[in-house]
Amino acid sequence: MKKILETERLILRELEENNNDDYIALCSILKDKETMYAYEHGFSDEEVIQWFNNQINRYKKYGFGLWACILKENNEFIGQCGLTMQKIDKKIHNSYELLEIGYLFNKKYWHKGFAIEAALACKNYAFNILNADRVYSIIRDNNISSQKIAIRNGMKIIDTVIKHYYNMDMPHYIFCIEKQ
Repeated sequence: MKKILETERLILRELEENNNDDYIALCSILKDKETMYAYEHGFSDEEVIQWFNNQINRYKKYGFGLWACILKENNEFIGQCGLTMQKIDKKIHNSYELLEIGYLFNKKYWHKGFAIEAALACKNYAFNILNADRVYSIIRDNNISSQKIAIRNGMKIIDTVIKHYYNMDMPHYIFCIEKQ
């Protein structure tokens, strides 16, 4: 297990490539249509495998990705939060690729402060470990809960972008915070 961060209630660690428990916990989140409403569908088995493998590949390529959020009190995998490089169709701060804080949690753990706790830790990691000048969150216009987390994380909307996904145009807000 490669632990990346620790907060008051969570351990953020890399997904383990051959860990069936990680895969099953991820399935319970990604396959749930209610949890994945911003994506307009619960994921198929193939999409979960691709998501899982994308994280492993991100760890290898960048040294970061979406990490497993493990609840300290019972060692339960309750969600993911981390940093990813996201390509966008417009230039923001001289780049078409943004360092993004992303998060998704099992709906049993919504509205308990876990997402903001993990997102704050990821912001600090981006600024203090990766020495990033800025960090972003790219959030669907209908995902009010995630927008509130970005705002609580000190971010402000700086632009919008349309993502084309699942045969739909999906408006997204681009939130940003600069290193102080």
